[in-house]
Amino acid sequence: MILQLFLLVYRLAWLFLLPVVLVYLWHRGRKDPDYRTHLAERFGVYGRALPKGVIWLHVVSLGETRSAAGLIRALLARGDQVLLTHFTPAGRRESARLFAAEIASGAVTVVWVPFDMAWCHRRFLTACRPRIGLTLEVEIWPAMIFTARAAGVPLYLCNGQYATRPLARDSQGLRLRQRVIRGLAGALVKSQLQADRFARVGLTNVIVTGELRFDQPIPENQLTAAKTLRATIPLGREVITIASGVQGEEAMFATVIKAIKARPDPAPLFVYVPRAPERFDAVAQSLEAAGLVVARRSQVLGPDLSPLAPLDGVDVLLGDSLGEMFFYLALCDRAIVGGGFTERGAHNVIEPLMLGKPVLTGPHVWTIEYPFVEAEALGIARSLPDAYALMAALKEPTPQVADQIAAFLAEHSGASAKTLAAIDRVLIDKAGG
Repeated sequence: MILQLFLLVYRLAWLFLLPVVLVYLWHRGRKDPDYRTHLAERFGVYGRALPKGVIWLHVVSLGETRSAAGLIRALLARGDQVLLTHFTPAGRRESARLFAAEIASGAVTVVWVPFDMAWCHRRFLTACRPRIGLTLEVEIWPAMIFTARAAGVPLYLCNGQYATRPLARDSQGLRLRQRVIRGLAGALVKSQLQADRFARVGLTNVIVTGELRFDQPIPENQLTAAKTLRATIPLGREVITIASGVQGEEAMFATVIKAIKARPDPAPLFVYVPRAPERFDAVAQSLEAAGLVVARRSQVLGPDLSPLAPLDGVDVLLGDSLGEMFFYLALCDRAIVGGGFTERGAHNVIEPLMLGKPVLTGPHVWTIEYPFVEAEALGIARSLPDAYALMAALKEPTPQVADQIAAFLAEHSGASAKTLAAIDRVLIDKAGG
């Protein structure tokens, strides 16, 4: 009864919120016009026929698209047709880049996810009739879940996790989010800890498949470009990459860089990659205001990442580009992962570890419990309480942990194959049932 009442209120709320959402898209479209394109798709209306019987993955934005890339490649390799839904242009553009040939051949179709209203999702499901739906990470949308259930489409959380803070918050009061989660057909989750958490809130059909990000492809051209640029940096000068720095950390990172710069030569070269593209200019200005010499990737590197100007005398290389994180990480000796020095929590530590780079981050790691706990236990990732601890850690020699990282990667890779097996099990059960 509580769930039915909530769903009724939720449907009514969308009637009032839809104009707000449309204004939001229009506003975002002032900076990124792609927010305003193909608007009919957000209502489940398509200007072309969608393929039927697809494997549907909801990969909301850039991070989810990259984490699912290995799985998508594996699905395509065995002949499945794949339909990808996105909410953000960054995710849609990444799909267009990664799967251009497959989109041209019709093996991959990319559309906007419908607004979370039942009639929009019914149109979408009728248009493509997916055999199974996989919604990446923590995407929990009531209308999507219950419309798929009513249509007989098994909708699974994929690469799923239920982090400590959301779990504690959702376990209070009416537990509405947990009631919605129980509407999923099941979940393919990152670890046994996550499986236990979902089972505890009443979700059935929970399967441990591991973390898909370990299987994402590494662009060889970015590794080659990093090797070329690194050869131009004097031997003995350390390179430290700050990956996915967020707004609440910018002043702190500027202070840390300035303090580390003051140590005896050669001072490290910092590579600073802001999380949000709209912050590129603001971050450059704040670093320059701190008295640091900043060179933008867009100004000192060509489209193919070839060096256009030397980095002599540069304190910070600002990564003002998208889709080149592996390049920035391949350059460094060790990485600092952003977000961890804010309450919102640290971002992904997997990419630097995939390239053999030890990781530092802040105290807030609840967002990446898996695999941070396992990485920390091996001494390949560290959580630091504040800027002073970060400065102290950066003054220490770079830890030599190549063997530990290799063992860690060997243990945690293979999620795509496990996910494929789980998908097949669901489809066999559906066919037999």
